[in-house]
Amino acid sequence: MAASATQSENLTRSGLTAATIATVDGSISIPCMFNPEHYTIKKVNNFEENNENSPRRPPKPNFTSYGRSTLTLSTLYFDTYETKENLTTTTNKLWDLMRPVNDSDPDSAPPEIVFSWASFEFTAYIKEMTIKYTLFDKDGKPVRAEVTLSFIQSEDPTRYPHQNPTSGGGPIQQIRPIVYGDRLDLIAAEVYGDATKWRIIAAYNHIINPRTLRPGQVITIPQIV
Repeated sequence: MAASATQSENLTRSGLTAATIATVDGSISIPCMFNPEHYTIKKVNNFEENNENSPRRPPKPNFTSYGRSTLTLSTLYFDTYETKENLTTTTNKLWDLMRPVNDSDPDSAPPEIVFSWASFEFTAYIKEMTIKYTLFDKDGKPVRAEVTLSFIQSEDPTRYPHQNPTSGGGPIQQIRPIVYGDRLDLIAAEVYGDATKWRIIAAYNHIINPRTLRPGQVITIPQIV
């Protein structure tokens, strides 16, 4: 019975594998009742204008720093109208993910969380959340809520969100700037779990000689279907 209950908790109402929002330490785990229709990953790198005068062509901008990736989910729906469960049990857990880890120190950071869905994982902090209660029972208790969430990457900003290679498939297509020490085989091992797939990256980016990679060069990591 316990195994059956655990299995059902990891499924949406329609029987699909549920996306999950959980703390890194596992103290809080919230499976989605209905998976998001889509999610958006945004990445910004920072540049400044190069003031050098060139008689032939405008100078390239100077790269200054890597920005952190952000993840925005489409609206999540939580509904306990039929089950009569207490909806605020779930929404309070969501609010807890934005509270300081140390209640005695209001300046302490909120807990680090992982949004996971199938083989996709994004380690982050919740940056912004809105909960809109849209249906109530006869006593005025909320039984339906719409939740919008955005996350900011907590890991090294030079790392990019990707699928877990052990879960099968390749990563979502991603843009990646080259940093000092990068090699295509190391990148392939990181994102695909297989260093020999460096040729896929090379071919996709028309790289003839993989030894010519230079810091600041931007490449695309293709998705393997």
